[in-house]
Amino acid sequence: MRPLKDAKLGAFTFFASALPHDVCGSNGLPLTPNSIKILGRFQILKNITHPRLCQYIDISRGKHERLIVVAEHYERNLNDFKQGQRASPEKVLQIAYEVLEGLEFMNRHGLVHRALSPNNVLLDCKGNVKLAKFGLYHMTDHGADVDFPIGYPSYLAPEVIAQGSSHPSDPSHDEAPHPSGPKTDVWSLGVLLFELCAGRRLLQNIDISERLKFILTLGCMDDIVTVFAEEHGCLDTIKELPENVLDFLRKCLTFLPSKRPTPAELLGDPVFGGISCQYRPFQRPVSLFSSSLRCASLELPEDISDLCKDDDGDYLAERGIDEVYHLWCLAGGDLEKELTNKEIIQSKPPICTLPNFVVEDGESFGQGRDRSFLLDDTTVTLSLCQLRNRLKDVAGEAYYPLLEDEQSTLSQSSSSNELSSTVTLPLIIRERDTEYQLIRIILFDRLLKAYPYKKNLVWKEARLDVPPLVRGLAWAALLGIEGDIQAKYDSIDKDTPIPTDRQIEVDIPRCHQYDELLSSPEGHTKFRRVLKAWVVSHPDLVYWQGLDSLCAPFLYLNFNNEALAYACMSAFIPKYLYNFFLKDNSHVIQEYLTVFSQMIAFHDPELSNHLNEIGFIPDLYAIPWFLTMFTHVFPLHKIFHLWDTLLLGNSSFPFCIGVAILQQLRDRLLANGFNECILLFSDLPEIDIERCVRESVILFRWTPRSATYRQHAQLPKPTGDNGFGKPASYFSSDYQDMPKTDLSREPLALCDLKAEASPRISAEDLIDLCELSQAGLPKRNKSGKPKIVAVDIRSSEDFSRGHVSGSINVPFSSVFNPDGELVQCPATGALHTYKGSVIVVISHAVKSAIIFASQLVKVNFPRVCVLDGGINKLKLTGLLTVPSPQI
Repeated sequence: MRPLKDAKLGAFTFFASALPHDVCGSNGLPLTPNSIKILGRFQILKNITHPRLCQYIDISRGKHERLIVVAEHYERNLNDFKQGQRASPEKVLQIAYEVLEGLEFMNRHGLVHRALSPNNVLLDCKGNVKLAKFGLYHMTDHGADVDFPIGYPSYLAPEVIAQGSSHPSDPSHDEAPHPSGPKTDVWSLGVLLFELCAGRRLLQNIDISERLKFILTLGCMDDIVTVFAEEHGCLDTIKELPENVLDFLRKCLTFLPSKRPTPAELLGDPVFGGISCQYRPFQRPVSLFSSSLRCASLELPEDISDLCKDDDGDYLAERGIDEVYHLWCLAGGDLEKELTNKEIIQSKPPICTLPNFVVEDGESFGQGRDRSFLLDDTTVTLSLCQLRNRLKDVAGEAYYPLLEDEQSTLSQSSSSNELSSTVTLPLIIRERDTEYQLIRIILFDRLLKAYPYKKNLVWKEARLDVPPLVRGLAWAALLGIEGDIQAKYDSIDKDTPIPTDRQIEVDIPRCHQYDELLSSPEGHTKFRRVLKAWVVSHPDLVYWQGLDSLCAPFLYLNFNNEALAYACMSAFIPKYLYNFFLKDNSHVIQEYLTVFSQMIAFHDPELSNHLNEIGFIPDLYAIPWFLTMFTHVFPLHKIFHLWDTLLLGNSSFPFCIGVAILQQLRDRLLANGFNECILLFSDLPEIDIERCVRESVILFRWTPRSATYRQHAQLPKPTGDNGFGKPASYFSSDYQDMPKTDLSREPLALCDLKAEASPRISAEDLIDLCELSQAGLPKRNKSGKPKIVAVDIRSSEDFSRGHVSGSINVPFSSVFNPDGELVQCPATGALHTYKGSVIVVISHAVKSAIIFASQLVKVNFPRVCVLDGGINKLKLTGLLTVPSPQI
């Protein structure tokens, strides 16, 4: 959104119509409250940006169907032209042209104002027009969702009055009235301009019913302008106007809408010949993902100092108006409190609101009509003093962070060092810290404007956290979205009926419907289009239940940009859910769950042994987790924090999230049997998502990359896909993206994979993690204990003929007793020394290593894995060492 500049934030409130409690829709579900419908329709208004329109920012839903709308606001309006004070013809034409610019832009986007009045034609500090409340008619479904009429009696067009007022629940009306068209605003504009020319308000001295009758009788008049002038005693004043201005007024005040021009036609009127050249055509800012060149209109002035001319130190005013409102909320802003302080919201004692009696079906009688439920047109200015006071110590440099510095290697975050203490606080506190969020939003805003050139810096900063305000675009950058996504989305047929339509229709009303946005009819429509676009554009895949949950986070974050929601979803699924949506996906799911079982055994063998003993296998609980990437089991606010980290990891990271969830429930799982575990997972207990993320990252770092190798994972990406020159890190890249060599893992049949309790790792992973080289021994960390240790279970004779440098020899035959327990001997003592490190079991025969590893798991040894291919894989590498002979 555009910068705040000299604008203020304003809020106004109204009530949506209440619905009867005992009525259900055609689908058998309760009717959607009108306030939810309005909230959904409102969202598109945030995308309507034009110099002549006040920017809509947010809408908040309160109790009893109350809605509070926040928008750009200015204190001055056309009412400032006082009674008896006439505007010059030049000023009238300037106002007319600017109003028409706003109306014409609205019409192009399918909007009609319908509420033009002096109160809603605001003036900025330069005297330019800003139309307010232009979206009220649209968001209320042409007035159908509220109990008050949209518009002001003196300014309503004759055809609007003739149509009368009606309500959808009114049984006397068989069908809803036709919505007003653009020409109704032209009449309202004509009345406004006449008032400016005459210096007085029209029809203020007669009551409303007489006012409406008078307007309807104008149809039999030849010259409505003259009739208005005579009625208000200002005929001489009107006759003094230039003929072209009078002619323009007559065009606006044409009684029949069929003969009245549209705003677009009036903009080309000759009366504006000397004015139109003073205004540059509005160019909408280019969005991040489009085919247009984003820097095409960026030009430095000849004198660089011109950039700083208006620099008065108010850096906050240079930030986007939505950013300022977001920060205002974080700084303690409360919409209801602001409106209550101005007595716009007035509360009554509960005893005064009781009905006289209530019938069995819930209908009440005897309550007087509360006038507070009618429209109060007042807009309250939100004070920014508290926010400015909160940010007074933030240095000016913080508003313009330096992204490239020759003196710095950028090894640390580009955020201010002053906030280093805040970084250590829990994420939920950081997200509510005003200063911290200001710094992070500004930094991400600059990085995203430089995307994809600064893709790697976006990744680096996202490892710290992602500001909620920019999460949608940040996720798109992390998923590598590029190109003209809108053109691609538009090219997909989302209208032709397909067999999947029925299932989509059934699933959507059950998907995250606690959220006001996604439960709105507008949300359902967008859900349907995005899901259908994905199904149509992926003919090799099918719609499985759960795809709607997967779509929900992307749609919520990009509600006004379906193309970006679709693009993100289309990039997410191949990375984390490759082939999960095949028609026959059993082999993919089974392999995935088997690897997950191995990960449980790898990280928590005690829990794995217990779950296997009671027969509580992942097939019983984990399919909804992974098929929907946890969106089916967690609410959206938890998914956002979870996916902030998930998107930074490779396709195996979800395994670690699954293990972290189980570990939070560990005590309850270990203490219960099969039936209790089933009940526990039927209604998953509260999960601390920040702890889950933190622990899953630790688990991820302990997991060798090849341990989660899957035969059915995504195919290798083309080289150079990581962005601008920076190589992929060990953890962020997928194992299958690495070049395949003789040391790589070999695919296993599903039956063989299921028979193994511990995962296998590749020889190249062993070499990499042990840091083996022909130069010498493995490198140890500062504590002297390596993170990974190779356990060679061959006989001592075979071990002496050649072994991995730094490995320990624990002959299989001498370690376990017949009961499967470890015997006391020097070899097992050495094994216990390394308990907690990653133990790689090496043998001639992989089968022996598998049995040995499973025995270790049974005695609760964590992080046990098997070298794929055994010692033979390493013979040709030249890395095996022979001990020096004892002399």
